[in-house]
Amino acid sequence: MICENLSVNSDGILLFGGRNTAELISKYGSPLYVMDEKRIRKNCRIYIDSMKKYFGGRSVPLFASKANSFKQIYRIVNEEGMGADVVSSGEIYTAKSAGFPLEKTYFHGNNKTDWDIRYAIDCKVGYFVADNEEEICAIDRIAGEKNVNQKILIRLTPGIDPHTYEAVATGKVDSKFGSAIVTGEAERITKIALSKRNITLCGFHCHVGSQVFDSDVYISAAEIMLGFIADMKKKYGYVTEQLNLGGGYGVRYTEKDPVIDIEANIKLVAETLKKFAEKFEINLPDILMEPGRSIVADAGITLYTVGSVKRIPEYKNYVSIDGGMPDNPRYALYKSSYTVLAAGKMNEKCDFQCSVVGRCCESGDIIQEGVYLPSSICRGDIIAVLTTGAYNYSMASNYNRIPRLPIIMINGDKDYIAVRRESFEDLARNDV
Repeated sequence: MICENLSVNSDGILLFGGRNTAELISKYGSPLYVMDEKRIRKNCRIYIDSMKKYFGGRSVPLFASKANSFKQIYRIVNEEGMGADVVSSGEIYTAKSAGFPLEKTYFHGNNKTDWDIRYAIDCKVGYFVADNEEEICAIDRIAGEKNVNQKILIRLTPGIDPHTYEAVATGKVDSKFGSAIVTGEAERITKIALSKRNITLCGFHCHVGSQVFDSDVYISAAEIMLGFIADMKKKYGYVTEQLNLGGGYGVRYTEKDPVIDIEANIKLVAETLKKFAEKFEINLPDILMEPGRSIVADAGITLYTVGSVKRIPEYKNYVSIDGGMPDNPRYALYKSSYTVLAAGKMNEKCDFQCSVVGRCCESGDIIQEGVYLPSSICRGDIIAVLTTGAYNYSMASNYNRIPRLPIIMINGDKDYIAVRRESFEDLARNDV
């Protein structure tokens, strides 16, 4: 199994976090997202404990809200001691509604509107991660209107290729995010920020991409960032308080993906950062990271029910489920790999190759190609798609006017509804 919270009982039924997946479908209906609260908390603690141990100071992980934003997740990560990175006013509102302390939030985004900036300042968001000159000037102007001084970090692009999906690579010079160091733009807007009266520049941020398995990209980015920090101290006397390295480590979607020892990797990055700081003759700033996927991905699975099995001799086979791209668009977007299982037939041989597809009127509505399931697969069987706790619910849509799935949280022998299943009334609520 790709994750330690998966097992199979004597009846050949998949267990997730010790819970019978067939019983969850029977209780809550199909399809549904299931999340393991114990696994979420364990993943949080790995980052919190490792960063405290090896980085020290006030270094802390921030939950990347875009991975999966709903009220209960903010309550959980707050209880565990994490901050949060938010990328929209909607995520700010959700965190606030959950009682999350907004002074522990960092507001990202490459195009914050004046409305977003006003709303975030009114909500007392802790930090803005400013992406460009226009934003820095807007924050300064609006903060001045409100007679506040707003803390910011500046997002920089170190020019690192993380060898990940092109669509989620964010640290290259030509990225839409941040200001490049090599072109001189980073220095220019740092100088602008330091000249503003209504903002306080607390440090710098970079993000090399998503689904990163090797620490070499963090180390390369850190060397560039610390070199820039040293340069800003030399030229402008500016002492950086915080360095946010962004991101978190990759997760296992299939057996081919490597197992990551997060603590060992954080230790390696910390040791290297301290050497770079000594090399550049600066004090090491407080280090932040923004794990999202590696907090929630393997803490979630999606359960579906088979509706039909289409066999086209000598051509192709299809297994259609009662969900699809509205609840998991990642294959359509990135050709993302997933592990797909017949949750009620785990003891049977998987000798039937097929494409697992959704119910939408769209040829690209595919969950996964080349899946092997038992040849007995038929209508009414349960399909489990593993490692769906990140970028599934948060990217879900109502395409074909299909209601979004509920999130069922399990915690040992208990389960509860964290997000209700949408109703038809919910779909039409804003129609006039």
